[in-house]
Amino acid sequence: MSHKLDADAVRAWCALALDALGRAREEIDAINVYPVADGDTGTNLYLTVESAARAVDDVFHGHATTDPASPPAFPDTVRAMAHGALIGARGNSGTILAQLLRGMAEVLTGDAGTSPRTDDAERLRRALRRAVESAYEGVARPVEGTVLTVAAAAADGAANAPGDGAAVARAAYDAARTALAATPGQLEVLGRAGVVDAGGLGLVEVLGALTRALAGETTGQPAQGDAVAETSATRAWRTESCSADLGDGAEPSYEVIYLLEADDAAVARLRTRLDVLGESLVVVGGDGLWNVHVHVDDAGAAVEAGVEAGRPYRIRITHFGAAQEERTRTRERAQRAVVAVVPGEGLAGLCAEAGATVVATRPGQQPAGEELVEAIRRAHAREVVLLPNDAELRQTAAAAAEQARTEGVRVALIPTRSAVQGIAALAVHEPGRRFDEDVVAMTAAAGATRYAELAVAERQSWTMAGVCQAGDVLGLIDGDVAVIGAELAATAETVLDRMLAAGGEMVTLVLGADVPDAVADRLERHVRGGHLAVDTVVYRGGQQSAPLLIGVE
Repeated sequence: MSHKLDADAVRAWCALALDALGRAREEIDAINVYPVADGDTGTNLYLTVESAARAVDDVFHGHATTDPASPPAFPDTVRAMAHGALIGARGNSGTILAQLLRGMAEVLTGDAGTSPRTDDAERLRRALRRAVESAYEGVARPVEGTVLTVAAAAADGAANAPGDGAAVARAAYDAARTALAATPGQLEVLGRAGVVDAGGLGLVEVLGALTRALAGETTGQPAQGDAVAETSATRAWRTESCSADLGDGAEPSYEVIYLLEADDAAVARLRTRLDVLGESLVVVGGDGLWNVHVHVDDAGAAVEAGVEAGRPYRIRITHFGAAQEERTRTRERAQRAVVAVVPGEGLAGLCAEAGATVVATRPGQQPAGEELVEAIRRAHAREVVLLPNDAELRQTAAAAAEQARTEGVRVALIPTRSAVQGIAALAVHEPGRRFDEDVVAMTAAAGATRYAELAVAERQSWTMAGVCQAGDVLGLIDGDVAVIGAELAATAETVLDRMLAAGGEMVTLVLGADVPDAVADRLERHVRGGHLAVDTVVYRGGQQSAPLLIGVE
């Protein structure tokens, strides 16, 4: 069943695109050979869409406080998506994607003169055409065989497609896939490496997500066999190692990116100056806010040009050379650090005392990839062990780790799915060990810890343990509802018995902000009375998200 192109569809599109790019990130990074073979296109696209998705979620959360019975206005949601992508755009392809979304927003919000009575199919056709026009306007020297070519093909495919919005989106997606498969024959460096364009593959994933959103999907991986999930046509050009000769290595030394507050006339002069200074110039945005991306040998001159044009900020300079990377590694840093995501003040204090750099989560909100990257930078170490402590943070953490690696930090991501697994990993951390040995020991400790969470049901729902009612206490073991009860302590006792039936030496209890100490006392007595030689340790976690976390090692 097709879904109307409304605020909910935009939110679903962002969520599905973020999920798709998270799954495809490593593949896209691996085939990134143009304009610079720096292996970060997938990561940059993921972080760009993450910023867009977060901006859309913020609009929904803000609207819920004033009118929870209805979604936010469609134009507000689309503008938030475009603005979030603009301010979070990373790399060449991420900056172009942000401009594509901005161009679509001009049409979808009516800013480009589109009548509100225009049907979804026609609005989408016009939006995709305007997106391509905007992207070509933003790129100083467009090159065919890139994401621009794929975007143009998508707009052409949509132009004459019959049917509703979902059918138009499908036509655009199919045309983009066909164009992507042809990119190795259009751009010599892709043909030599035997790969399709990395940015184009990322755009195909984003268009596939739009198709799924307008088909009525909200979250989750595409069903097996779904044409949107099928990417064999794009992978036909992928080689085993991408080891072909990619050129003479004479590319510029630095990538410079910044946001810029400036008027149109100043930006026009900036384009001219940066076009002389370097290459891969992309300047996108409007209404006084711009995202500037360029590859240059003189990074200082590129930033100075921005200062002359207006107010640059969020300046990021990346050196492409191995010599600078080595200097970054050996600058005065600690040898090793641990970065841990934690859900409450108590756990934050506990992990900080153990020497970890902490990223505290907010109730109902996960940290963005940029927050994790900043935490890794703040740790200021040559080697970093990253503990996300949440299964839903896996892709975000992986993207952050990849970004940090491009900055010269050796990062190991341990896929901890709960704070109690992170505690177990941190307990065996030994900075004096070799890095690989330390990571293995921490991974083993986390993997040997089963985890459970006690939560309160917000509404009636089907679960793996049966039907729950609003207000019931749910006991989730390793992420699945295993017990439904009426009272916290009694439900926790049942959860503990099930977990300890398979054995265990140590129980960890992490109490939420409003849970009395009496609950911990009761559970300690229960473990001591029914399970011999099992120790119990209690922490006052202070988390708002769950009344009780349980770990069994």
